[in-house]
Amino acid sequence: MSTISPDVVRQVIQEVVLEVVAKAQASHNGASDGIFPDMDAAITAADKAWRRYTECTMADRARFIQAIRDVASLDENVRFMAEATVEETGMGRIDDKILKNKAAALQTPGIEDLPTEAWSGDDGLTTVELSPFGVIGAITPTTNPTETVINNAIGMLSAGNSVVFSPHPRATKITHWLIRKINAALVGAGAPANLVVTVEKPSIENTNAMMADPRVRMLVATGGPGIVKSVLSSGKKAIGAGAGNPPVVVDQTADIVRAARDIVNGASFDNNLPCTAEKEVLAVECVVDLLKFEMLKNGAYELKDQAAIARLAEMVAKDGHAVTGCVGKDASVLLDAIGIEAPSGTRLIIAEVPFAHPFVQTELMMPILGIVRVKNVDEAIELAVEAEHGNRHTAIMHSSDVNALTKMAKRIQTTIFVKNGPSYAGIGLGGEGFTTFTIAGPTGEGLTSARCYARRRRCALVGGMNIR
Repeated sequence: MSTISPDVVRQVIQEVVLEVVAKAQASHNGASDGIFPDMDAAITAADKAWRRYTECTMADRARFIQAIRDVASLDENVRFMAEATVEETGMGRIDDKILKNKAAALQTPGIEDLPTEAWSGDDGLTTVELSPFGVIGAITPTTNPTETVINNAIGMLSAGNSVVFSPHPRATKITHWLIRKINAALVGAGAPANLVVTVEKPSIENTNAMMADPRVRMLVATGGPGIVKSVLSSGKKAIGAGAGNPPVVVDQTADIVRAARDIVNGASFDNNLPCTAEKEVLAVECVVDLLKFEMLKNGAYELKDQAAIARLAEMVAKDGHAVTGCVGKDASVLLDAIGIEAPSGTRLIIAEVPFAHPFVQTELMMPILGIVRVKNVDEAIELAVEAEHGNRHTAIMHSSDVNALTKMAKRIQTTIFVKNGPSYAGIGLGGEGFTTFTIAGPTGEGLTSARCYARRRRCALVGGMNIR
């Protein structure tokens, strides 16, 4: 009869003990993957998580945020998110989504975005600090599903909140995958479980339940005008990141070679899905032909035949709105649908059209760019203001004239104004500044970060701590 060595016995006992400890820790944390059968269960878990989160230190918070960054920026995860998102939603470009997800993970501000204000004097010391709302309800779009979840999760948890996500139903699978990854990373870093949660089956009914639940203290909507209007009508503190129709103005002083390259790169980025992307061009007549010529060198394909332009317009826009089935499709796919074989490397469709054309007036979110010929820069600026439709989202201008740039900035009043660069420079991709995918023009927060998801609280200590 063989005997078991003491070393083996000790190893087995050690493994059993570790398993018991791990299970006990998971039970203590209420560990789960963050996916719940209904909205009430999700909010209950997030509320419990937030209350436990208040007991954590700022050093803990920093560690938890780093855990999200690490898992969300891992090369294999970034590629999977990009590929799976394109497969599930049928929209966008894998290479560009990789860049967007990386930027969201690495360039979203963390706890460093929470400054403390202080006054001291004969009457003592008063501080103002940024504290959490509690449970935040966040509605995310199908156009940027993973980028928005990463960006919101980092910002909202940095401010000390938990978050209940209500994703677009057409991005359910990839959102569930990401939330599971984030939860595993957080629990592995020692965070309370369920700081980031969602429901098994996203729906309008679940979104409405989230907005109505009194335990949800703040609402953040990244999406179209309908959902933004809903959160602003909720009676709660709300941040709305709505639609945009970013115009591009090109005047006679612009570096046309650079402008053409930047416009094509910006307008074709992720097949024009970002609300910040160039949606129409207003160029002074003396540079239009050269601008189009240079754009063709950078991956643009010009539609000149009026019948083809009409067929494309009829296919992609109905009653002033983009046709959902065409949003985010490759330029070659759209051209093929109207019987045109696109040359290899085509990223963007351009067409010179009247100002009233759907390619100018409708936020298409697809790689189609209408170009309008105008007499001078003043007319271009006025038409750009009109085409932007008062969304106050994003505008772009290519010019070497400081006075013209200044006039455009003052007249258009957009949250983002990019001068002499591609639109994505305005969200930290090739431009200075941090990254966000929740750009709150309607409610005025602008490019959101952790401080936007926090409450200002004043604490006064009377008669002490003035050491001057």
